[in-house]
Amino acid sequence: MSKLVTVAVPCPLRRGFDYLWPESLGRDAEIGLRVSIPFGRQQLVGVVIALDVICDIPSNKLKAVLKVLEEQPSLAADLVQLGRWAADYYHHPVGDCFAQMLPVVLRKASPPKEKPAQYWQLSANWEELPQPASRAHQQISLLAVIRQAGQLSRRQIKDLGYSNAVLNALINGGYLQQADTPAAPSIDANNTELALNAEQQHAVSAVSNSLGQFARYLLDGVTGSGKTEVYLRSIAECLARGEQVLTLIPEIGLTPQTLERFESRFPGQVRALHSGLSDGERYRSWQDISSGRARILLGTRSAVFTPFQKLGLVIVDEEHDASYKQQEGWRYSARDIAVKRAADHNCPVVLGSATPSLDSLHNAAQDRYQLLELRERAGIASKPDIRLLDIRQQNLDEGLSKTLLDAAHDTLQAGNQVLIFLNRRGFSPLLQCHGCGWVANCHACDAKMTAHFGRRELRCHHCDAREALPNICPQCHNSQLIFQGPGTERLELSLKRHFPEVDVIRIDRDTTSAKGSMQSLVDGIRDGRPSILVGTQMLAKGHHFPDVTLVGIIDIDGGLFSADFRAPERSGQLLVQVAGRAGRADKPGRVYIQTHCPDHPALLALVSEGYQPFAQQLLAERQLLSLPPVSFSAVIRADASSLRCAEDFLAAIRSELAPSDNTWSIVGPLPAPMTRKAGRFRAALILQAERRPTLHRQLAIACHTGDQLSKHKSLRWSVDVDPIDLF
Repeated sequence: MSKLVTVAVPCPLRRGFDYLWPESLGRDAEIGLRVSIPFGRQQLVGVVIALDVICDIPSNKLKAVLKVLEEQPSLAADLVQLGRWAADYYHHPVGDCFAQMLPVVLRKASPPKEKPAQYWQLSANWEELPQPASRAHQQISLLAVIRQAGQLSRRQIKDLGYSNAVLNALINGGYLQQADTPAAPSIDANNTELALNAEQQHAVSAVSNSLGQFARYLLDGVTGSGKTEVYLRSIAECLARGEQVLTLIPEIGLTPQTLERFESRFPGQVRALHSGLSDGERYRSWQDISSGRARILLGTRSAVFTPFQKLGLVIVDEEHDASYKQQEGWRYSARDIAVKRAADHNCPVVLGSATPSLDSLHNAAQDRYQLLELRERAGIASKPDIRLLDIRQQNLDEGLSKTLLDAAHDTLQAGNQVLIFLNRRGFSPLLQCHGCGWVANCHACDAKMTAHFGRRELRCHHCDAREALPNICPQCHNSQLIFQGPGTERLELSLKRHFPEVDVIRIDRDTTSAKGSMQSLVDGIRDGRPSILVGTQMLAKGHHFPDVTLVGIIDIDGGLFSADFRAPERSGQLLVQVAGRAGRADKPGRVYIQTHCPDHPALLALVSEGYQPFAQQLLAERQLLSLPPVSFSAVIRADASSLRCAEDFLAAIRSELAPSDNTWSIVGPLPAPMTRKAGRFRAALILQAERRPTLHRQLAIACHTGDQLSKHKSLRWSVDVDPIDLF
């Protein structure tokens, strides 16, 4: 007699589906198995999430599982439990959750193709060969890395940011030879080159003493205080217990430098997992961790769902970063799920940041998290001197004040480096006709198009629409087109004009889109030659540039006057993170912040008192207004071909919810501040409650109502629990 199982099917419905498990499959059902199942007219890949279920539907009306796609379950029982919990918490279709928890190659019925790994080591006579040319920086660097590690696979070399061209040059030059068999990876827990100060030692001891039990730590360390060394020492203690480590980082751009440091301490034990890798590369990293062949996983957001043989420590670096929150589809927070995974595996979790989120600071104040503080920079590095530059009534050269330009000149003359920060890529955020006032607007969004001068194009940074950069006004045919405001591309050209004798290195999404380009640019910076770095927030996170002694922040004012109540928190975090790039070694640093609002209370608090008093002031305001993290919130968003359609749908949902009272409230439907995006009109309902269960009860009603409504075919809607943006 056939048994019944529940399968998570990748579809928009918020439930699992019951299937027969026929004896012809020749094996028993197991939780976490991938199976091929019929669904409507399709055959899909699903995951078994429950066994021996009881179903009211007669068995002769149920469909049967067609095929089992693997010998052992891809998802262990703990991950199946996590997936079901997350689907309930985020009110998202359970089948889509499980599909996203799997590597892309396992979402298909065809078995993944295995490729044997190639391992490379130094040739026996490599020291007798002429050294690579002095300008071949990456070849010299890779030789040093392989000498340290003993041997590395081609995939590990790519993970570290070295291109195939660099590897092949060393192979063809006779410096490297292929290893017959991979050497057993070594763990050198005593490879601790940096001496710990008292605060670092206290943090390491606290984490190490809690291994084997669930504990939550907030590691609040100023920039340059040595948080990474605390991570590495704690990891060494965890590996000594025979356990594995999950380390999350917010951005792909941080992977090469972090991976290099981890790999040098734990050769052969580290795997990377992020969207910059191919599907096959990601699957092999996933396999190495799930099988226990590798002990440390370093990854971005989706790495939080990787199976582990024995997870003993979870680390979330830059825990405040918005990149940990998925903004489309399943809107989960990798930081919060990391805490849940640590609880499930009974191991400690460390959330680290120089600018902790107000959520984590609130949890620490409520004794949910244990606070570990690093208030001093590691080694002999000192805090930078921060100065506000009042640019009111001043003549600016492409956004640069004379004071900042003079400071940059002095810094370069002293043989040091300068970092200029502007969180706006492109040449100019607005193109306007000087004759008739025409403005280059996006035809699909309520937004202006950004001019990219080098590519001679206009681009919308919201929907990615592109047009050729016009030579004349399309409205009055005037040739006097003016570029309003600077972007990083325009700053780069201006700085090259002012300082033609030094390298100007621009780091933003446009210059780092090619694989390995970020690592190549960072290597150029680390040469130590006098140079100027120009970039967006990609430069603000975790990079260590010891020769940067001057940081100039061009435009911070916009975030101080946003309609979003989280904007001051983000602006403060960004400012402190960028300022922290200055003076990280033995050279003192300076930070110049250009502003039209030198008397703004938030700016004054940050500059004079630092991030902690600033954050406590914001928390007091949130408490007064009952805003998160003091309360709990969710947003139900809808977009359609007309605003009326989206608002009517949300109004119908609101009509089924309980009236607002002193325990919870609802606002909307409201049109989004940018109502039209990519040709669609957007609106939202904002839900807020004093207690989390109250919020989830209303969300359950809202989801049931939304699923039952007869929706216009063009309408799309979603639920965002614990949102970081209200629209």
